[in-house]
Amino acid sequence: MNRSQSDLFDTELTLVSEPEPRIVGPWRKPVQMLAEQDIGGRASIHDEETARKAGFTGGAIEGPTHFSQLVPLGHELFGDAWHERGCISAHYQNACVEGDEVQAWAEQDPDGDNRARAGMQKRDGTPVLSATLSIGPDHPETELDALLARLRPADQLVILRDMKIGAKGAEVERVQMGFDQHMGKLYPFTLEEKLAVITESCQYYTKEGGAASPWGRPIVPFEMISVLTQYSSAQARFPVRQPVVGLFANQEIRLLDGPLFVGDEYLLEREVVALSESRRAESSWVRTSVREAKSERLVATTLLNSAVLKASYANYEEERAGLA
Repeated sequence: MNRSQSDLFDTELTLVSEPEPRIVGPWRKPVQMLAEQDIGGRASIHDEETARKAGFTGGAIEGPTHFSQLVPLGHELFGDAWHERGCISAHYQNACVEGDEVQAWAEQDPDGDNRARAGMQKRDGTPVLSATLSIGPDHPETELDALLARLRPADQLVILRDMKIGAKGAEVERVQMGFDQHMGKLYPFTLEEKLAVITESCQYYTKEGGAASPWGRPIVPFEMISVLTQYSSAQARFPVRQPVVGLFANQEIRLLDGPLFVGDEYLLEREVVALSESRRAESSWVRTSVREAKSERLVATTLLNSAVLKASYANYEEERAGLA
């Protein structure tokens, strides 16, 4: 067993050889920051009462919060290029609540040097997510690429009946993220507040450390790229019947020509690329293109599978029967 700690991260990594050679991060307790999230005047799955009614043990920690624990592993494997062309592609398996201890790991893919398998689990062994970490510009197949390829078409959607594959967002969205910028009702906190509790501190995220980074300015953390690309999502006006309770089921953040910088303006364009359903949920898959506003250069894409719980929609079975 070997241990290493980069000057860039306040994260001790452990190199283990059994059962497979892999890099393991420390145990962490992510902080819940969405208890006050407001979705059209309603509470979300991150609210204690709403979550318990939906069958969870408590207010769920937002999935991309866990991406921060994967970032030092990606940097260990791919170096600073990870912050420019790295990709985290994750299938969320079980929700966490505040107080849960979780640990991330990664192991090099034997089929190529530019991809690694990764995952996260709780203390009792419950899997939290499975993922791939990869490096571009030509990213290999990711966790969600493979999942999309296996996806079966939805039989009869009810909540998402008005959504169509290929539909675009209603407008191009202009977004940015400053250190002290409150990110709205969906994300009721600032970047500064997130950095105070983020599981893995990184010098590149701060004003002082960012100035000394290879790019000369602070970068947006991977998990906050999710916030940057989602806080304006209502502007897309995709037709989802309400009220419902939803959650992130799968998510990918893929850098193509990054990093993304604190304070810079970006243009977002959204497109529905798939629709699916399971026994409990209906799902939309939306890919978002992220362009630098001043040059319109494509710098990143995200893919988000948002699932809405069938049981949270009144008269779901009656409406489904009527549509059939």
